Amino acid sequence: MSQSFDEISAQLRRRHRKSARLKWMSMGALGLAGLFLVLFFADMLGKGLPAFQQAQIKVEVTYSEQSQQLPLAAIDADVRELVSRGWLRTLPMKMRDNPELLGTTRTEWVLADGQVDQYLKGHYTRLDDDEKAAVDALAEAGRAELKFNTTFFSRGDSKMPELAGIMSAAMGTVMTLLVTLAVAFPIGVMTAVYLEEFAPDNRATQLIEININNLAAIPSILFGLLGLAIFINFFGVPRSSPLVGGLTLALMTLPVIIIATRTALRSVPDSIRHAAFGVGCSRWQVVRDHVLPLALPGIMTGSIIGLAQAMGETAPLIIVGMVAFIPDISASVTDAATVLPAQIFTWAGEPDRAFVEKTAGGILVLLSVLITLNATAVVLRKKFERRW
Repeated sequence: MSQSFDEISAQLRRRHRKSARLKWMSMGALGLAGLFLVLFFADMLGKGLPAFQQAQIKVEVTYSEQSQQLPLAAIDADVRELVSRGWLRTLPMKMRDNPELLGTTRTEWVLADGQVDQYLKGHYTRLDDDEKAAVDALAEAGRAELKFNTTFFSRGDSKMPELAGIMSAAMGTVMTLLVTLAVAFPIGVMTAVYLEEFAPDNRATQLIEININNLAAIPSILFGLLGLAIFINFFGVPRSSPLVGGLTLALMTLPVIIIATRTALRSVPDSIRHAAFGVGCSRWQVVRDHVLPLALPGIMTGSIIGLAQAMGETAPLIIVGMVAFIPDISASVTDAATVLPAQIFTWAGEPDRAFVEKTAGGILVLLSVLITLNATAVVLRKKFERRW
């Protein structure tokens, strides 16, 4: 029996109401996600921006034989407790490297103690009332200020928060990613080219494809266990080195690059291949001269995103020992090193309040690099798409 006009109208109105509810729920979910993102960045900026400033005190430094043996003697007694002990330890080395300083007295801006830095930033400190009064007097006289924290970008890790920086972790990250790129990119691209353009469609290749897809979805810490078992225990690669870290991240990045490359190769129209075969090109010439250049934007985008994902990984690198205390920059890929995510993880476990802002500052630097890498992937993709 056919439905009446009123019944059909009622059904349409219910459908429209359901569509409207779905629309508003979707918009609400999107707004909630945006709100969480804004709160996250606001929290990170609020905690991390102070890390880019460091308290400094203007003092007279006496470079003498006595201060070379006893660095405290180089600073006036009234401000000795306010100056960073770590900075004082560098005075003998500074005088050895610059012998012309001996016998001179200079007015310089020097690093303040971490507690002084926290006091000037309005945070809780362990300074007593007399020390706070001394800091206030120096600030009123223009001898204590918050300046741009070059130490954060020029030094490695330190147990003293005013001396802790990200340089050694940043260089370790660069060396680790270079090893990852050198191993994962050629192997991943060649594997994808073989599977997509040359391999026969049989059970063996189907099994390989299934395993590649499964490897892209397993937890990253399992790759760390694999790297520990194969590269360190079996091949004897130095523990905590960028070499073992890069090889471990290469294992994790390989499935991503292979899948992205195969997707890019499939996006090339078959008419390109047929035209190349029609003028007498071999299969390798078709792939090398025609298919790969057209698939290059997708390959580069997938590879950069895979490297960005690897850069943010911490669990597999902790397993292979790249969470060690590294104050100096590693000289080679076989020396002990750490990376930015592991450095942030280490600072997050420090009890000193000053390391909270160091942690947030390191997160801001890491996020900036990751956003830059993803933006670079988009720009390169657009550029090559226009070119081809």
